[in-house]
Amino acid sequence: MSIWEKAKGKLDELVGRAEEVYGESHGDAAAQLHGEAHRIEGEAEVAAAERGEGTSDAGDTRRDDGSGPVRA
Repeated sequence: MSIWEKAKGKLDELVGRAEEVYGESHGDAAAQLHGEAHRIEGEAEVAAAERGEGTSDAGDTRRDDGSGPVRA
C-alpha cells in the first residue's frame, strides 16, 4: 500500500464531498452528482491502495494514438 495512493484517494473523497455539499446547498444537481462520483472514485482508490493494488495502468504499455493498430 502506497501512502501516496491512499492520500490521493482521501483527497478525491474530500473534494467529492465538498462538491456534493455545494450542489446540495445551491440546488445544482449536476455538481452534486459530479461530487458523488468523485467521492466514490476516491473511496475505490483508497480501497485499492489498502489491498495493495495499483490504480494505474503501469503494466500496460500499449498506446492508441490513432496512428496504427494497437498490439497486445
